[in-house]
This record gives sequence, C-alpha cells and structure tokens, in this order.
Amino acid sequence: MPLAVLLIVAACLVACDKAEQLQPQKVTYASDVEPIMQKHCAECHMAGKKGAEASGFLMDSYESVMKGTRFGPVIDPGSAISSSLYILVAGKADLTINMPHGKDPLSTEEIETIRVWIEKGAVEN
Repeated sequence: MPLAVLLIVAACLVACDKAEQLQPQKVTYASDVEPIMQKHCAECHMAGKKGAEASGFLMDSYESVMKGTRFGPVIDPGSAISSSLYILVAGKADLTINMPHGKDPLSTEEIETIRVWIEKGAVEN
C-alpha cells in the first residue's frame, strides 16, 4: 500500500511540473513584441514613412502603438480577435490589407507572441 501512495504522489508531481511548463511566460512589449515590430513593421511605420503617412500609425514607442492610427486604437488589451493589429499580421483580414505589405509574413511564432501579448493585457514591461 505505501508503494502505491508513493507512485501516486510521484505521478502528481510530474503532472504538476508538466502543467507549470505549459503555462506561457510573461509576454511584454519591450522584451517580446517590440523586436518583432522593429523587424517587420517599423520600416514603414516611422515618422515620414509610407505606412505612417497613410494610416497615422507610428511604431516608435509603446505609447504610439497603444494610441493606434488616426482612425483609432489597433490594440484591444485582453482581446486579440478584436485588435486590428493582430487581425492584420495574422492574415485574418482581406488579403489586400494584410501586414506587412510586400514582405514575407510574420512567422507563426511571432504571430502567437503578439496574440498572447494582447490576450494578457498588452503590457509594456
């Protein structure tokens, strides 16, 4: 009987460890999202560049990203599916407006990082 209890306890510990490993790490703008945006988006969405001129959307700071475009916010903290930034980079919009224009799309991992960041509240740090 004690061996059975020991095995159950060991199995529970292993399961708890696995569950902890599956929990997503904290995703922040500064450490996780900003490098993706610098790599794929900033080329067009900086002051004086084509994307910024067309939409008013600047990617020069967390504050600018959270402000959004001249038409309104692009991030709805807590809801990626309601965030136009996620919809555009994930390829869930009309193909003529998916981002980034004329470049390779973001990787699955990069899109997932942005999704998790938004879902977790779109925190800066």
